[in-house]
Amino acid sequence: MLIAIAIMALGAVVLGAALGFASVKFKVDGDPLVDKIEAILPQTQCGQCGYPGCKPYAEAIAKGEADINLCPPGGAEGVGKLADLLGREAKPLDGVEKPPQVALIDENTCIGCTLCIQACPVDAIVGAAKQMHTIVESLCTGCELCLPPCPVECITMEPIQETVDTWKWKYPVVELKRVA
Repeated sequence: MLIAIAIMALGAVVLGAALGFASVKFKVDGDPLVDKIEAILPQTQCGQCGYPGCKPYAEAIAKGEADINLCPPGGAEGVGKLADLLGREAKPLDGVEKPPQVALIDENTCIGCTLCIQACPVDAIVGAAKQMHTIVESLCTGCELCLPPCPVECITMEPIQETVDTWKWKYPVVELKRVA
């Protein structure tokens, strides 16, 4: 009886390892077209396009369910890049183009309500209940989702000045791959 249990346990371990290996070996990555579209989008996760983030918007564009001109943070330049990638005609931006921006909290006015923290899709706001909050500027995408829930209106959006350190806002990061 003890030998049978040991054999069953060993079989379960071997089967589990085999299934685990198979799931890694045959893993299918996402749609390359969606990845290319998403790389063009500004990654603000703001929802101004009508989708809950840049990835769902990229998926809708790839399926032909969404127009390429719905992203105000991407602006006309983003529409042009999407048109070039997809071989479509560039349409005028549906919305008002906005420069890259970052949220700032007036520390003297903040009451620590945490509503902005809950609204931030990228966790760029740090603080605790009834304590002053602050923005981690390097994480802030400028989506403006923290503005509406703030009861004391202590958050403002400030344009990001283009410098060597902030150029990434204008140009998407391109991953280079070594060719053998």
